[in-house]
Amino acid sequence: MRKEGDRYVLVTPVEKIGIKVDDAPFLVVEMCVERQTRETRLVFRTNVGDLVAVDSEHPLRFEQGAKEGLKPYVKVRGELWALVNRALFYDLVALGETERVGGEDWFGVRSGGLFFPMRLARELEGL
Repeated sequence: MRKEGDRYVLVTPVEKIGIKVDDAPFLVVEMCVERQTRETRLVFRTNVGDLVAVDSEHPLRFEQGAKEGLKPYVKVRGELWALVNRALFYDLVALGETERVGGEDWFGVRSGGLFFPMRLARELEGL
């Protein structure tokens, strides 16, 4: 599978077939938290068996959903992203911490030596 412009296609040696993707082409179904000396590394497994370690090449991004609130995604390869399922999103929140980014306090998670901000910390006060 790959993304060509705004559409997703399945590519075989003999043909290319366009497919419809509602949100993301993959779903994260499992998370492993590896704690090394001072670094934490998050590793996700997708519904098709891809293992993705969150780092600069496979970043996390968080988008505001229409009804479901914040939705996390991880870059799998190319321009293909996986939606992190809701249960694992709650696990990510449990790992969250606050860090100063661009002069403001953000709530987010760390992996591979990088901080991935979810929301401004002041937006979480009182929730």
